[in-house]
Amino acid sequence: MNPEALTVQRTYLTLTLLATFSASFIFGINTLFLLDAGLSATEAFVANAFFTAGMVIFEVPTGVVADTWGRRASYLLGVVTLILSTLYYLVLWQMEAPIWQWAIASAFIGLGFTFFSGAVEAWLVDALNFTRFSGPLESVLARGQIAAGVAMLSGSVAGGAIAQVTNLGVPYVLRVIMLLLTLLAAVIWMRDLGFTPHSAKHPLREMRHITRASYEHGLKKAQIRWIMLASPFSAGVGIYAFYAMQPYLLELYGDSGAYSIAGLAAAIVAGAQIAGGLLVGPIRRLFARRTTLLVTATAMAAASLLVIGLTGNFWVALAALVVWAMLFAASGPVKQAYLNGLIPSQQRATVLSFDALMGSSGAVVTQPALGRVADAQSYSTSYVVSAVIQAGAIPFLLLARRSRADSDPIGD
Repeated sequence: MNPEALTVQRTYLTLTLLATFSASFIFGINTLFLLDAGLSATEAFVANAFFTAGMVIFEVPTGVVADTWGRRASYLLGVVTLILSTLYYLVLWQMEAPIWQWAIASAFIGLGFTFFSGAVEAWLVDALNFTRFSGPLESVLARGQIAAGVAMLSGSVAGGAIAQVTNLGVPYVLRVIMLLLTLLAAVIWMRDLGFTPHSAKHPLREMRHITRASYEHGLKKAQIRWIMLASPFSAGVGIYAFYAMQPYLLELYGDSGAYSIAGLAAAIVAGAQIAGGLLVGPIRRLFARRTTLLVTATAMAAASLLVIGLTGNFWVALAALVVWAMLFAASGPVKQAYLNGLIPSQQRATVLSFDALMGSSGAVVTQPALGRVADAQSYSTSYVVSAVIQAGAIPFLLLARRSRADSDPIGD
């Protein structure tokens, strides 16, 4: 591998490691943090729904920022927004604020993440093309998945343990500190390669132009459209399944104050994510087409959610969570390689952001609905419903398989 391509990969892995480590301090305790602030289960997931609603609202505009001002500028704006919105979360926790204030704060956190989604991946793909990288894209994305898993493993364990010996607010303070280090790293190492930023003289006109072009190169194409339409089912359930696992595992464990167990659950998901990233290569060799792999992984993920909902045993639920997380992690790079093989560079960030928007749209609906099921029935029932929703992605993936996209066959 040439030195320039290696430098790009190292920068990508470093930023992935730092950003995920920053976020993961709260992964194991975020739902508990909201409940501790006086919110009900339904209100907690309504707050999370506003996070995803913020992502829906801002996905395409921030994708346009990345496709005009540059991927680096978008990333830096995202880090700054997350720092400010995390501090706002801490203030609301101290105040035991009403749900409408949590909704605003959650939407701003969603804004921060939309500056990342699409931009980082578009930056990576363009920079690898610029530096003449000739390997499979899945291999690089899988390394990013492993780096994210390592960061999530260490950060979530630390966050849960620190919350146990101090309070639920301290991990949020640590998150801000790590985000400041992430900002510094991006300023020093991240450079737009293979893409020339340009300022839009007429921002609204530019947004309409890029959005229209992104539709032409994205949702209008059947090969991409069916994958995007599957996203609301998979991504929407994925966010709920992860965050509801915190109170559900404590319920199965029998100790509502064992915050370290919630952190351990997030760490196990992170470990499964590492394993899933390592398995991308071997799993690719079992399938001739990417869409076949995605259909199989989605069906198995739905079955795992069903097991989580039907069992009353802590360890069985934990094992099923591991399987679900590994499938989620292993299929992610495959899906992204499929999409990137069909998207032109100039519209890459916006189209990828639109795919993320589709997933967030599903989460806006599913999170409060599943939270309501948990309140009215039980967390176990909500996981059974989650399995049914997850299975809803399969027909769209089968339609994508029938479209026979150029990026569908898995090469060596």
